Amino acid sequence: MPTSASRSPARSESQSAAQSPAVGVTRPRAGLRHVREWGYALGLVAAWYALAQWASAHFLDVAPRPDAWLRDLSAHLLIGGLLFLMARSVARFGVAMAVLFSAFTVGNALKLAVLGGPVMPDDFVAARNLFLLLEGWQLWGSVAMLALPLGALAWMFAWRRPRAWGTVAAVAAGVWMIVAQPAVVTSWMDARFGDWVWNQRGNYEMRGLPIHLVQEAARNLARRGAAPASDEVDGALALLGATQPSPFMRAAARRDGRGGRNVHMIVLESFWDPVALKAAGLSADPLDPAFRKLWKAAGNAKVMSPVFGGYTANAEFEALCGFPVMTDAVFFEGRLRRDVPCLPRHLGEAGYRSYASHPNAAPFWNRINAYRRIGFEHYWSDRDFELDDMNREFLSDASLYRQVLERIGPELGNGQPVFNYVLTYFGHLDYPLNAQRPQVIDTRTDNALVKAYANTVYYKSRELMAFLGELRGRDPDAIIVLFGDHLPSLGWNHGGYAESGLLAPNRAQFDDPMFRTLVSTPLVVIDGKRGPLRTGDLPIYALPALILDLLDDERETMLRFAARSDDAVRIRPLPGVQLALEGKRLTVCRNGELLPECEPVAAWVAAIETLKRDLFSGAQHALQAPAGKPMLQTVELEAEEVTVEAALDTLATEGAPDV
Repeated sequence: MPTSASRSPARSESQSAAQSPAVGVTRPRAGLRHVREWGYALGLVAAWYALAQWASAHFLDVAPRPDAWLRDLSAHLLIGGLLFLMARSVARFGVAMAVLFSAFTVGNALKLAVLGGPVMPDDFVAARNLFLLLEGWQLWGSVAMLALPLGALAWMFAWRRPRAWGTVAAVAAGVWMIVAQPAVVTSWMDARFGDWVWNQRGNYEMRGLPIHLVQEAARNLARRGAAPASDEVDGALALLGATQPSPFMRAAARRDGRGGRNVHMIVLESFWDPVALKAAGLSADPLDPAFRKLWKAAGNAKVMSPVFGGYTANAEFEALCGFPVMTDAVFFEGRLRRDVPCLPRHLGEAGYRSYASHPNAAPFWNRINAYRRIGFEHYWSDRDFELDDMNREFLSDASLYRQVLERIGPELGNGQPVFNYVLTYFGHLDYPLNAQRPQVIDTRTDNALVKAYANTVYYKSRELMAFLGELRGRDPDAIIVLFGDHLPSLGWNHGGYAESGLLAPNRAQFDDPMFRTLVSTPLVVIDGKRGPLRTGDLPIYALPALILDLLDDERETMLRFAARSDDAVRIRPLPGVQLALEGKRLTVCRNGELLPECEPVAAWVAAIETLKRDLFSGAQHALQAPAGKPMLQTVELEAEEVTVEAALDTLATEGAPDV
């Protein structure tokens, strides 16, 4: 009987022989399994894509153009493939992919439907503000759109597989290439996918969402290049016919010691005239007859805003700093990096005390830092007000005005002038009212937002006029400037506006008057006892210069770089399009269109952009005294013990230094 030792070789050989075919079979089967898994994974992406685009188009009328479907699907498949390389299994990949892609697609569709533009890179920076604004199911829904994709990705990720980490490294390398050469990437993508600057919805529709986000992220990075050099700034100033502000004149004004007229600026959330909605069938005029009369006395003037339906902070920046916003991004959020002599600081140098009031969360749109940088001494936010008359989460204008007057009232006649800046909150989408404000305006339209907005304006205009009556009684010589920050959103794809023919559902279909409608809200400027002024239509950034003119403030200032009171042409820049208004004549300059009358507009826009980068995030060459004026600073130092008049007489007698 053979021993176990003698049987071992035979058994080993037989086992090897038996197992050899199995090894050969296992490898093809494993390969087939991988192929099937990839087929399942990419099939899930394709199935999700078809369902998502159908739902988005059916419910929100938002979708890429048919000629973009193939490239958009390819982009989704590429991203899906990268995700699958990181995944533990097909099942986990499918769940995570669907959650991640759906969050981006739904968020983009909602922004397009409400505000008319797609998701942009800066929206991710500003996303934290959304959580400060929303509450209830809207807040939890927004939190879920952020938390669920992150949680699903963590759940899906194959933490112990080298392949997953290698894919992460490859993605990081791709991101680094975009960050390192954003201008090259932007140029390459523009050549292949196009760039419709004035119509970002059109960009999304011809690119699809993933390509659009990568392309605009690269463009954003390319814009953040080196700050302008001094010679570039000098060239921009020369083109605009401006000069650097003189530090001597600023110092002289500080030493003057004379009081000035108080200035009240009231920015009205989503304030507009709903009577223009002819198809809505309003049962009555929502505007207070007293406001209608006041506005008529002001020539029914309008301001032209840089934004539609939201992004109030950009209208604020223009009204306070005198420069236009021309990009789809909140300027307060990352482009205001230097302390600047905007209107609050400029008036502060002449002895004014400045107050900003807004009953929203203090850090919203980075207002704490932004208000400090532009010179406000005091900022009163929601935590500083008694929230005693709420329309859901929005403090009523009546309560806001009352509490502001209680605080600044004692200072209105004490000899030190006041700059009182009030930004209302009541009137914000979706226009809720409390039980003390029942609906009084009926409509024939099925658009519930139109009816809600008309009733909001009914109360908003009456609370405004009550406040103006008390304010003018207590401060009759004051300059009062009030205007709407932007048009209200009235439903998906310009909803109520499209119903009345005021706006087209898609910006690509806008004619010239529609662009003007898109940006125009009521403006009233009251010059003390002289009453309302007929200013004509103005871009918001022209208001600081107008206020200085009314104050007889002749100090040289950056607030007149972009606008002066005697400008014959008013330019309203928007992303990729500029409106040039000369009297009643409107010219719309779309980027890429070669119109002779638009050449000077394009040059103006380029010069303003150079100065804006220099002033708000660069070296501020535009604020430095010219090199040829060193003696002015000497005069400033030597004039500490003399009057302003004596110093000016000295300059007149001895002559100013040659420049």
